[in-house]
Amino acid sequence: MQIIRVALDVPVNTIFDYVVPNAITPQVGVRVQVPFGRKMVIGIILEVVTHSSFSKEKLKTVKYIFNDIPALPESLLDLFKFCSEYYQYPLGGVVMHALPTRLRTSRPFIEKPQMKSQFCITNKGKLVDSSVISKRSLVKLRLLALFKESRTIHLSEIKQISAGAVKVLKEFLDVGWVVEFSPKLKIENDVPLILREEQATVVNEIAKELKQFNTWLLYGITGSGKTEIYMRLIALQLLEGRQTLVLIPEINLTPQLEAVFRARFPTTSIISIHSGLSPSERTKGWLQALYGTAKIILGTRLSVFTPISNLGLIIVDEEQDNSFKQQSGLCYSARDLAVFRAKYTNIPVILGSATPSLESYYNAIKNRYRMLRLYSRAADNASLPVIQCIDTRVVRVREGLSDSLIASLEKRIKLKQQSLIFINRRGFAPVLMCKSCTWTATCSRCASRLVVHLKDKNLCCHYCGYKKQIPSSCPECGDQDIVPFGQGTQRIESALKVRFPDARILRIDHDSMRRKAAWRKILEEIHGQRVDILVGTQILAKGHNFPNLGLVGVLNSDASLYSTDFRSAENLFSQLIQVAGRAGRASIAGDVLIQTKFPNHPLYQALRQHDYENLARMILAERRVANFPPYVYQALLRAEAPKLSTALNFLSHVMSLADPGKNIEMFDPVPAQLARLKGMDRAHLLIQSASRMELQKFLAVWRIKLTKISTRKIRWSLDIDPVEF
Repeated sequence: MQIIRVALDVPVNTIFDYVVPNAITPQVGVRVQVPFGRKMVIGIILEVVTHSSFSKEKLKTVKYIFNDIPALPESLLDLFKFCSEYYQYPLGGVVMHALPTRLRTSRPFIEKPQMKSQFCITNKGKLVDSSVISKRSLVKLRLLALFKESRTIHLSEIKQISAGAVKVLKEFLDVGWVVEFSPKLKIENDVPLILREEQATVVNEIAKELKQFNTWLLYGITGSGKTEIYMRLIALQLLEGRQTLVLIPEINLTPQLEAVFRARFPTTSIISIHSGLSPSERTKGWLQALYGTAKIILGTRLSVFTPISNLGLIIVDEEQDNSFKQQSGLCYSARDLAVFRAKYTNIPVILGSATPSLESYYNAIKNRYRMLRLYSRAADNASLPVIQCIDTRVVRVREGLSDSLIASLEKRIKLKQQSLIFINRRGFAPVLMCKSCTWTATCSRCASRLVVHLKDKNLCCHYCGYKKQIPSSCPECGDQDIVPFGQGTQRIESALKVRFPDARILRIDHDSMRRKAAWRKILEEIHGQRVDILVGTQILAKGHNFPNLGLVGVLNSDASLYSTDFRSAENLFSQLIQVAGRAGRASIAGDVLIQTKFPNHPLYQALRQHDYENLARMILAERRVANFPPYVYQALLRAEAPKLSTALNFLSHVMSLADPGKNIEMFDPVPAQLARLKGMDRAHLLIQSASRMELQKFLAVWRIKLTKISTRKIRWSLDIDPVEF
C-alpha cells in the first residue's frame, strides 16, 4: 500500500495521509488534489510511506496527482518545515502561502518556459574529466566532448545526438557544467566601472568563499557602490551557470534595480517577483526560477520562498528594513529565512545596508556574521552630504518650512539642481480639530485620528481606509471654526507651490502612486530633469540614485523620539541616513537640513557625523541594561475581539495555562499600541527568554494548549521575533 502525506492549507499543525493507487508512482514535492471533508482541496506531497497510524479503511484515496510542473526542490521543502517550526505556524499554511495563486487551483498548468536555443560550457564544465562519467552513458560522453570542442552549441545540434540528449543537457545545466549562451558571460572584464580598492577587497573576500555558507554583513555608507559589488558576484555565479536570489524591501525599488541589472546582463533572464504582479505574471516568473531559465530572481519578501533549481547566492539589500517582516498571518522574517536557506543549501548570503539592523550588527561583532565595510562613496568626486540641524525652537516656521530651508531651495533652483523635502506623513494634515471644544475627527473603526485630504475633500483613516466628507461644522459644539493641524505631503506641496510658483514640484506618496505604471513615469520625470522639488514619504528614502539631487530637507522627524517603541531610535536613524544619502551621490555637493526641536539629541549628533557604529554601540548598551533584543528573544501572542475585555480575559486565561519555567519570562496582557483596528479591539502578551531554544520549546508545548481552547469570538496569532507591538 502506497501512502502519501500531504500538506493542506488548514489551521491545524499536521499533515494528512492518503492512499495512492498502485498504478501511480507518487513523488515528494508535487501538487495533488485530495478529498477533505466535503470538498476537494489542493496540497503538496511531503512524504511517501508504506504505513500509516490509521487503518486503511479510514484513509481516503487521492483524487489526482499533477505532473504539469517539476517537483519542488527538497531544499525548499526543508525551508517550509523550518519556517513552520520556528514561527509556530501550520505547515500546510506555510506551503500554500508560498505557492502562486494560480497553482493553488485544480486546473493543470499547461504553459512551460521555452528553453533557449544556444548553450556554452562553463569553467566548471571545462575541468570535468570524462572518466567521472560511466562508459555506458554514451550520450553524456558525446555531449560533453562536443561542448569541449565547440564551446557554443545550438539546441538543434544537441537534438541530433540522441532523443535523450535534451534530458542530459538539463542535467548539465543543473550541475553547472553548461549555461545558456550569453555573449556577456564570455567577456569577464567587460564592465563599465573600475572598482575602488574598498570594493575590490570586498569582492575578492567573498569570491574566495563563494562555494560555501557564510553570512556576510556588507556595511557600506550610502552611495558606496554596494550594487556594483552585487553585480560582480552575480557575474561569477552566471559563469558557473548558477542562479542568484536578490531580496529588496519595497516594490518601488524593483523597476530601478531591475533596469540596472538588465543593463549589465542584457542577455540574461531576469525576473521580478512581488505582490504587484498579476497571478499569471507571478506564476510565470516562479516557474522560470524552478526550471532554471531565470538566472537572477529579484523580489520582495515573498520571493524567499521561490523554488530555485540551482541557487548559488542570496543577497538581501537594505537588510535592516522592517518590510522584510510579515506582520499578519504567517509572521516570518524574509531576511532570517534567507540566512537559513543559504545555510541549508551551503551557499553564501550577503546582508547589505548603510545602517545594519542592531541584530545583524550584534551578530557581526560576536563573529556569527562576517562584516565587511565600505567607508567612501563610489562615484568620482562624490562625498557624503553635510548634515545640519535647524533649531525650530528659535527659528520661525511657516507652513512647516523654515526660512533657512526656503533659502536653500531657492539656491538649488537657481543652480538647476533638484531638491527633496522628506515628510513621512501623507495627506494634507494629520488632525482636524475644533478650536472651541478641542474635538478631533477620529475613526469609528480604529483608535486613530482621521487624516485630512483636502484635495479629495474628505477625511481618511490610513489604517482601515474608512473615508467620510469633511464636516462644515464641529459635530460636538456646532462651531464652524474647525481647522487642520500639522503638515502632510499635500500641505507641504501646496505651500511650496505658493512660494515657488514657477518651480516644477512633484509629490510622491501612496496617494500619487496608485496606478501600476506610476513609479516608472515618476522616475522618467526625475532622471529627465523635469522636476525641481520632490516632496515625498519613505518611498523616496532608500535605494534610489538621483544624480542631480543636491538638497534634502527633513520635516517632523521628532515625532519618533516620543515613541514607546524601543526600536524607534534605531529606525529613525536608519530612515534619516537613507534619505540623507539621496543627496550628493555624483559630482554635486549635497546638503541635508533637518528641522528639529532637539538638535543636541545624541541621535542627531551621530547623524551629523555619519557615525552609525558609535550610535549602534550606545543603543546596544541601553538594550543590554533594559534586557531587550538582541540580548533576549521575544514572542508576542496577539488577540483581537469585538471588546477589549474579551481579548484581555483570553490572554489572562492562556497565561494561566502556561508552565514557563525559570528561563522564560511572561508579562501581563496589555492593550496593543493601536488598541482598536478595523473594528476589533487588540491586546497582546509578551514572552521572552535569553535562550532561543528554550523559548521555542516552551512555545511548541504552549501552542498545543492554545489550539484546544474554544475561540469563537477571539482571533489569536503568535508572532516570533516581533518588530511591532
